[in-house]
Amino acid sequence: MFKFSKENKKLENAQEILNYIKKIEQKVESIDNELKDLKENNKYCFKKIGILRFNPFESIGSNQSFTIALLNEKNDGVVITSIYARDENRVYAKPIKDGKSEYTLSEEEKEAIEKAINEK
Repeated sequence: MFKFSKENKKLENAQEILNYIKKIEQKVESIDNELKDLKENNKYCFKKIGILRFNPFESIGSNQSFTIALLNEKNDGVVITSIYARDENRVYAKPIKDGKSEYTLSEEEKEAIEKAINEK
C-alpha cells in the first residue's frame, strides 16, 4: 500500500495511483463480502427476549418459577420454562417456529413469546 511521507508528497506517476486504487477496491470488496456474511448469520441470532416470572401454585410460594422466550428475527427459537417447588425444580424447553410451537404452550409461555415478539 502506498504511504505518504514528507519526502514523497505526490504520487510520481499514474500507474502508482491506479495500483493504489486497485488495492483499495480489493479491500472494499473484501469488507463488503464480510458484511454480507455477518448480515446473513445475524438472521439466526436470538434478538428478541421475553421473560416472565410467575407462581404456579396459587396458595403457596412466590414468583420463583419463570419462562423465557428466545427468538430470532423470524420468531423462531425456544421457550424455556422452570417450575420451582419446595422439593423439586422442573425445566421444560419447547421449540418455536414463526412464534408458535407444535407442543401445547402454557399461558405464561404464550405471554413470554408475545413479549419477545413485541419487544422493540
